[in-house]
Amino acid sequence: MEEKKKQEKKLAPPTEKKAKPEKKDLGVISYDVPTPNGEKKDVLSPLPDSYSPQYVEAAWYSWWEKQGYFKPEYGPNPRGVFMMCIPPPNVTGSLHLGHALTNAIQDCLTRWHRMRGETTLWNPGCDHAGIATQVVVEKKLMRERGLSRHDLGRDQFIQEVWKWKNEKGDRIYHQLKKLGSSLDWDRACFTMDPKLSYAVQEAFIRLHEDGVIYRSKRLVNWSCTLNSAISDIEVDKKELTGRTLLPVPGYKDKVEFGVLVSFSYKIEGSDEEVIVATTRIETMLGDSAVAVHPADPRYQHLKGKMVLHPFCDRKMPIVFDEFVDVNFGTGAVKITPAHDHNDYEVGNRHNLAFINILDENGLLINVPAPFLGMKRFEARKAVLQALKDRGHFKETKDNPMVVPVCSRSKDIVEPLLKPQWYVDCADMGKQAADSVREGRLKIIPDHHHKTWFNWLDNIRDWCISRQLWWGHRIPAYFVTVTDPSDMDGHYWVSGRTEEEARDKAAKRFNVSTDKITLRQDEDVLDTWFSSGIFPFSIFGWPNETQDLSVFYPGTLLETGHDILFFWVARMVMMGLKLTGKLPFKEVYLHAVVRDAHGRKMSKSLGNVIDPLDVITGISLEGLYAQLQDSNLDPVEVEKAKQGQKSDYPTGIPECGTDALRFALCAYTSQGRDINMDVNRILGYRHFCNKLWNAVKFAMRTLGDNFVPSEKAQESVSDRWILSRLCTAVGLCNAGFQAYDFPAITTAIYNFWLYELCDVYLESVKPVFSRAEEDSGSQSQAEVCRQTLFTCLETGLLLLAPIMPFVGEELYQRLSRRRSQDGHPILLTVICGGSLADYNLTKTRYLQCIDSETMSLVELYSLQIQTLSLSQSIQPVPATGAVPEGCAVAIASDRCTVHLGLIDLEKEVAKLTVKKGELEKQMDKLREKMEKSDYKEKVPVKVQDLDAEKVRRMFWNVGHSHSKNILLGSACEVCGDL
Repeated sequence: MEEKKKQEKKLAPPTEKKAKPEKKDLGVISYDVPTPNGEKKDVLSPLPDSYSPQYVEAAWYSWWEKQGYFKPEYGPNPRGVFMMCIPPPNVTGSLHLGHALTNAIQDCLTRWHRMRGETTLWNPGCDHAGIATQVVVEKKLMRERGLSRHDLGRDQFIQEVWKWKNEKGDRIYHQLKKLGSSLDWDRACFTMDPKLSYAVQEAFIRLHEDGVIYRSKRLVNWSCTLNSAISDIEVDKKELTGRTLLPVPGYKDKVEFGVLVSFSYKIEGSDEEVIVATTRIETMLGDSAVAVHPADPRYQHLKGKMVLHPFCDRKMPIVFDEFVDVNFGTGAVKITPAHDHNDYEVGNRHNLAFINILDENGLLINVPAPFLGMKRFEARKAVLQALKDRGHFKETKDNPMVVPVCSRSKDIVEPLLKPQWYVDCADMGKQAADSVREGRLKIIPDHHHKTWFNWLDNIRDWCISRQLWWGHRIPAYFVTVTDPSDMDGHYWVSGRTEEEARDKAAKRFNVSTDKITLRQDEDVLDTWFSSGIFPFSIFGWPNETQDLSVFYPGTLLETGHDILFFWVARMVMMGLKLTGKLPFKEVYLHAVVRDAHGRKMSKSLGNVIDPLDVITGISLEGLYAQLQDSNLDPVEVEKAKQGQKSDYPTGIPECGTDALRFALCAYTSQGRDINMDVNRILGYRHFCNKLWNAVKFAMRTLGDNFVPSEKAQESVSDRWILSRLCTAVGLCNAGFQAYDFPAITTAIYNFWLYELCDVYLESVKPVFSRAEEDSGSQSQAEVCRQTLFTCLETGLLLLAPIMPFVGEELYQRLSRRRSQDGHPILLTVICGGSLADYNLTKTRYLQCIDSETMSLVELYSLQIQTLSLSQSIQPVPATGAVPEGCAVAIASDRCTVHLGLIDLEKEVAKLTVKKGELEKQMDKLREKMEKSDYKEKVPVKVQDLDAEKVRRMFWNVGHSHSKNILLGSACEVCGDL
């Protein structure tokens, strides 16, 4: 039992030190690194005595960039393509720990794929962040020049935004580089760049002409602070248990919510009254009806009756509608069609008046005095008092409710009736949901499937109009035709240019272009529209570029689960609609980063940490200074200071980029949020120091004249540590494939700390001591040196994706093997490429083009035979013959693997089964299509898809090229051999 506990302890990341801040200032350890920008760092001078992140992380990044190591390599025999685009951060943004987690995961995945020899691209980019950027620049203008955007005008304001972007917009790129993110910066894309803007325009026009984008006047979610519509998923649902005072932008005092006010309407021509209740009493100024349930016996006598509005001469019908809950309140409800989503539907069903009582700033319009011009929540108090004065008020009581809050402005969202542009998401949403249901798109972890299906199966059309100036202006034009013969005269057309739109309008109305007057829509597109096409717009879509053909669809999308619908779902929908392809094969969603106490990161709590402060260290006074520069009110600043003082009494010590990355990956368990304790990060800084000391000791042991070479007979200790190294490699490889990052960090940590340092290095110290005293022991010491070098070399390669700086610093100081060519050959010979698809016999013929490769194969023939599960290995010279019928794989430019012979009977049997399955599917689909009501009930688009499926199945059933090649027969469809 004790042994079992010991092993379990070893598998855990470091907690034993609980990493109290060191008494010494970790930031004072520094070494002069006089390396010109972009030049390789000096690796010939001795390693400093102790590890310093500042020293280790200097100079390497600029050298990597200059050498082009972040660019995709197009080799003669690529092992595949890995492409991932960054979730484009906002141009206004600065790094927080959520960004650090995203980039730590994405960078270590990118580096791992790159080390595997794949053509690897991680594409950077930045989002123009329409709302956020416009707000930042507007505040700057008002603060510095006392001007609003309206004072400047649209064109000049946009120039100011571009000026700000060019001065400040690259800040987050520099922060990403500090994290070691190996992005191909030459490919960096900004969503307002001409290439991407052209793609956005093209996407809108194609979807508009296809009828997917349409214009409609309906209720939108309106932010009075932003003066813009926002989408459903930008509305936070704040749950209240009862009466609550909430801060609202633009109001000095907090506003009351969570109360239900009951009041009465008088029945026309009688003394009778109907009592209704509402949580938004000010909206009664826009009421146009009272509704009751058709089966409610209490109100049957009121059919055809009207009620009187107490503040104007408006008469309002009593309508009977099944949406009314007879058990809520009195069973009678007020109807405000222009300011409530449910009432909107009732208004349409009963042809009620839609009375808009709010302007875009939240001021009352179309109402009688004294309410005209009042702010909406000041009117709330005034209307309540007026109802009391006129004897219509009944009671007020607590009411649990949900308040819609704008996630960007924190304003209370108002439903407002406006004409806007919408995307019809029904068909696209179904395709996106089905792509996961059918396994074509994989979402990891899979517990997000339920949320994915629930949202997409019930998706609402997407409002893409935003009343902003910064963004992609909608390429749609309002048409006025001066020809009096025109019956309508008004129409919207979209166009790449005004001339194209004019030609379209003239053709539409059958008039000459001189009779057409155009006015472009003032609105811009929702920022998520351009982000939705990001995976293919960055490669030049709609143009058929080489990059588009090589890198689209991508391999992986990695991001936080909090933007699953903001971005991920929209990329899938837009990709399928506009390119006919999924934008990626897998989606990996990481967890949310919380503080050490499990609390959500919040500036008011003082627990929002800049990762650069963790990397370089910061004093408590420095943290305080950052709060003073924030937008928090004084009360919140003091509260945040107390939180910082409690969590970081002596500030945050310098931890370094490598320790931060390693800690973030170690925490990333699938499906769980991350409670990030800075002390744990410091624990991994100590791990870096342990690595440093171990390599320093090992390099002294190897000596200045050490030359890596083939090893002689290893001792038990040598074989044991090599077996542990092999296990670590296997665990890391499996961890990367499964996105199990704690498994990777645990394997690396255990190997270096518990196995290499604690066991092997200790076990070989006596060997080296004896060798110094006894020349007869030197051969054994040499074997240990070779083993030690292998452990250092491979161990640092394992470390490199997660800890790139310390990995590079130490790896560059190792000697190089005389011939490293055997290693990739050996691995590819064992793996055998894609030949696992065939039923093959167990003899491998390795055809080598030179004697050096031949010797290498002969030397490792036993290992190749064992690891590849072969019965025998047959080296063959370049001029030698191999048996016919072998399957072929390329190991390298100097070695070809022939696996044979193919078992024809098993291959034919396998293909026959596959053919039978396809025929069953085809018969089932044909049966569906031959039903008598198929053409009447099934949409045309679905009929087209079914026909295409049948065509493809027919082709696949007959066009069995693999089978034809095996049997030497002709294809049943095309006749080709």
